[in-house]
This record gives sequence, C-alpha cells and structure tokens, in this order.
Amino acid sequence: MPALTTPDGVEVTGPLEERYEEILTPQALELIAKLHRELNPRRLELLEARTQRVADVSAGKDLHFLDETKSVREDDSWQVAPLAPGLEDRRVEMTGPTDRKMTINALNSGAKAWLADQEDANTPLWGNVVAGPLNLMDSLDGKLEFTSPEGKEYKPVPFEERPTIIVRPRGWHLPEKHITVDGEETSGSLVDFALYLTACGQKQIDAGKGPYFYLPKMESHLEARLWNEAFVIGQDHLGIPQGTIRATCLIETFPAAFEMEEILYELRDHSSGLNAGRWDYIFSAIKTYRTRGEDYVLPDRAAVTMTVPFMRAYTELLVRTCHKRGASAIGGMAAFIPSKDEQVNKNAFEKLDADKTREAGDGFDGSWVAHPGMVEACAEAFTKVLGDNPNQIDKKREDVDVTAEQLLDIKSTPGEVTEAGLRNNIDVALQYLKAWLEGRGAVGIHNLMEDAATAEISRSQIWQWIKLGIKTDSGEPVTRERVLQLVDEVIADLPGEPSDYDDAKATFLEVAVADDYADFLTLPAYRRMP
Repeated sequence: MPALTTPDGVEVTGPLEERYEEILTPQALELIAKLHRELNPRRLELLEARTQRVADVSAGKDLHFLDETKSVREDDSWQVAPLAPGLEDRRVEMTGPTDRKMTINALNSGAKAWLADQEDANTPLWGNVVAGPLNLMDSLDGKLEFTSPEGKEYKPVPFEERPTIIVRPRGWHLPEKHITVDGEETSGSLVDFALYLTACGQKQIDAGKGPYFYLPKMESHLEARLWNEAFVIGQDHLGIPQGTIRATCLIETFPAAFEMEEILYELRDHSSGLNAGRWDYIFSAIKTYRTRGEDYVLPDRAAVTMTVPFMRAYTELLVRTCHKRGASAIGGMAAFIPSKDEQVNKNAFEKLDADKTREAGDGFDGSWVAHPGMVEACAEAFTKVLGDNPNQIDKKREDVDVTAEQLLDIKSTPGEVTEAGLRNNIDVALQYLKAWLEGRGAVGIHNLMEDAATAEISRSQIWQWIKLGIKTDSGEPVTRERVLQLVDEVIADLPGEPSDYDDAKATFLEVAVADDYADFLTLPAYRRMP
C-alpha cells in the first residue's frame, strides 16, 4: 500500500488499506493537526465542565436557564443564516451508517436529506472512520457501486434524485486513537469533520450544496462555540468562503435543552436548525439526575413516549426556539423496521403515522426515519400539513412558554419499572454491544433499529435502579446480583454460543453494575476495539 505523507508531529497508526491515502491526504492531516493544536485543550476543559455540572446536580443544584446569557434570549433582533441550498425542504430525513451498501440504500431512499452517520449508527472501527468519507467521496464522483456476496448489484439513483447529505461526526467525548498529534490522541469529532470536509467539501459546493453537518451530544453553548471555531478554521484551511458550512445541532442532552437559543446564536453564521434527539435525550436525563432519588427515575423505556410531560415540554420549546430564529426544527427518530409479520407491520406504521402527524402539527419542519421503508409514510404525514410549502418556519409557536420546572418534570412520567423491562434492557444492551464491537452501529433488534443511544438508556436505567434500590412490578428490588443472574439467563436465550457474548457481557457489566458510572458505554467499548 502507498505510504502516507504525514505532517510534523502527526502519526497514523491504523492499518492502511487500499485507497486510504485518498482520504488521509497531507491536506486532511494538516487540518487535523491544526484543529487539535488550537482546539483540543478547550475541548478537554469543556468535558471536565460536564463532570462538574453533574456533580452540582448530584449536590442538589438543578439545571436552569443561564443568567449570563439572558440578553441573547431576550434580543429579538438576531436570526441564523438563511437556509442553504438543499436544506429548504427536510420533511423526511433518512438516517444510517456510511458503509458502501447503506450509503447507496440511503441515496436511493427517496428522502429529502440523509444523515450520513459517523456516530451512533456507526462504530469508530478504524475501517469505518476512513471508509465513510471515502464512500461519500465516491458518491459525489459518480463512482459508487456495490456487489453483495450473493451477486446483487447496487448503484445510486441520478444526482438530482438523491437526498441532501448531512454528515454526523462523533461527539466531543470520543477520541481517535489511530491518529495522534504531538503524541496525543486526537478528537474523533475533529477527525471526522476534517476528513469529510477535505475529501468532499469542495465537491459538495460544486454539486450545488455545501458541506453540511449534524452536531451530536453537545451540552452547552460553549461547546457550540468550539464547533463554530472549527468551522472557521476548516473553511480558511481549504479556501472555502466563510458561512458555507451549515450545521444542525442535536438537542439530545438534558443540559442543552436549557441553552437552545444560545447554541443557535454561537453557530448563527453556520446554523441550519435543531433536532429533537429523543433517545439520547432520555439517556441524558437519566445520566444527569441519576443520583437524585425516585423523583428522577423513569419507567420502562417503552413507556417514555414523546407525549409525557417533560418530553412534550422539550419538543415544544425546540420548535418555538428554532422558528423564532429562522431555523429548521427537525423531529425525532422513528426506529421501526418493516416486518414480514403483517400485524407487527400494521402497528408500526400506525405508531409512525401518529408520531409524525403530531410532530407536523406541532410545527416541526421534518423528521427522521431509520429505514427506507418508512420514508414514504413520514413524508405523507408532513405533506398533509406542509402541502407544497418546503417548511413551516413561519409558524412561530408564540403560544409556547416552557419553564425550567416543566423541562425537569420527570416524576410525572406515567408507567412503572417491570421485570420485562429489566430483562429487555439487558437483552438490547448485550445484542447491541456485541454488534458494536464487531463494527456495526445500527442493529435491528425486536423490529426496531437500535443504535448506541438506546443501549445507553438500557444500561443507565439498570445502573440507576441498582443504585437507588428500585423495585420492579414484582416487588423485587433491582440488585447487582439479580442483574448478573439475568444476564446469564438472557445470553442463554440469544442466538449463537454464550461465548460469542463474552466481550459484550464484560463491557455491559463494566457500565451497568459497577460502583462508578461510566459517562458513555462507547468509551470502554472503544478501548476493547482494535
């Protein structure tokens, strides 16, 4: 394989496969080095600020709207940048990983946009890190095709029929151990950003659409400010006009819900909207308030719908905030997978229609689906409200006035903790972790497309239930010993040999029953990954 030309202080330790040098170019590695040296110290400081915030909550200090940014929220004069080409109509967005087959399926899905995922529906296996932007580059160059082991050929539809590509890099917390700068691990976020921007940024502009991003798991407007600085550096490095990049921020952490306007403000020259990342939001609610007692314990995951009070407050505030500032409001994920079981299929489509009809009625401009088979149904639900209009940003929702108390009202969530829910959490987490460690981040489990967020909910609920001695509907408390017993029972019922789950089991126990809570299950899992 061709040797890489690396800038001073940069080392690439991941194995080099065919064509990797087309992505790991000197220009890309120079940008990674520049971003790391200028921004990584602040990234680490902001991650430490997250830890302090949770410690403050544990000590009894509630999340709240910030006094120091009140002027930003009360200033009605500012707006985000105008909608960029390809982002005017986002009524249905497909999500999924960037492997070759899934890239073609997404481009052929009929969606208006595609969240090309280098994050929760992907894994940071080294091959995925490099092959993702390579596949996207090939799609822009008209060279993308795939032949399955069975001989089936896949090719994307013509350019004019494809969705707008929006890339989601990894969150600020994840490192990239295969690229170091001055002997330090780099940021997975900045690596993903730099590799895609360098390989595809100008190609996207030449195709009439800029390089667009979804930004995950931010917890404060200061983290948004850091992304904005990365965009400025990246555009300067490549000679791209400032403001060409656009970013949609996922509001999928509990702290970020209190800083929506500030996040838009920090990215205002590059902003295209906010998204209601429902599953990670539930995970973050559990994580942030995990030690604060039974008022902050949620029932089984299936009972935490978008209509429960604290979730309803969050989505209403998101639409109000976006439309006030001229930004798009994008709804949450429909994780259903079409099934061969007619009744399962019927129930899935009914739930999807109800969910998307509610979102469209609330003012959202579009929403997500996890499978191409759900694209048409989502589009129909939004078209009933939008008609021929590309969006409904003019629906300002000035009737909405959400308080901090409403955002924090977890205790009003109906439902209970059940034995079935406990077992399902173990089942989903183990199956997902096994697939994740093998390099797959989007996994069909029980007719749902699961990603890292749902595995995070599953293990976080178990950790909290153990910590607080929560009893299930059987009257039996959730204990470490009970969970260990159930883990073995669940594994015995899963396909394959029990030994197939050894690494998944070890990782699960590390993040679900240990005394100390791991901030993200993907961190210890990544350490186990080659």
